[in-house]
Amino acid sequence: MEALAHSLFTVELFNKLFSKPAAALLKLFGIPVADPNHLFPDYLAVCILVSILIVLLFGLTSRRFKTIPSRYQSFLETIINIFEGQVVDIIGEEGKKYVPMIATIGLFVLFNNLIGLVPGFMSPTSNLNVTLGCALTVFVYYHWQGIKTQGLLKYLKHFMGPIPLLAPLLIPIEIISHFSRPISLSIRLFGNIFAEELLILTMISILPYFLPLPFMAIAIFTALIQAFVFVLLSCIYISGAVAHEEEHE
Repeated sequence: MEALAHSLFTVELFNKLFSKPAAALLKLFGIPVADPNHLFPDYLAVCILVSILIVLLFGLTSRRFKTIPSRYQSFLETIINIFEGQVVDIIGEEGKKYVPMIATIGLFVLFNNLIGLVPGFMSPTSNLNVTLGCALTVFVYYHWQGIKTQGLLKYLKHFMGPIPLLAPLLIPIEIISHFSRPISLSIRLFGNIFAEELLILTMISILPYFLPLPFMAIAIFTALIQAFVFVLLSCIYISGAVAHEEEHE
């Protein structure tokens, strides 16, 4: 998307404030920087801003929660309860310990999907680097939780399947299946958000003020659905990793 749109003024401001200090820090570690004045590409700068926004809205606010909740606190609790309900429905009550991870990745994806509708920003999830990073985070996390829950040998054993004679056939299939998951997660999210941003930009170029509005409304729905699908599949992957042992016993 960066090549299709003009440089964002928010990103220019971000680079003006933080690019040179960050470049100087990288040079201390021997990492060369090609352009110290524009270190952060659009998607990375907006990702950082989104992360800061999430921390401010959820992380810092949670430290001031009260017994009698305010409207804002009730709103935040409702959002977390939605994630918790999704996790419990798929993994079970024991899955509540995964809510912090699921809620964090879900909110990150949702905010990155939606922020492109704000003038001066773009959706970082319209860049494959971001969606692949999110998908690989889920990939590493659910394997780690599977190993942590079952132990390394027992977790690796499920790649062989329940019938030892079929192990030479099933092991390559399982490996391909697992490695296809981050590819599927990342491309699905990237494709949908990229397409909607491209469509909105096209509509803006035709009639700037009125024609894009219906498509922006649809984009809100798409952003919510894509975040939901990402969270749903993440929960399913975690459930399969931590419950596999019980299924074979």
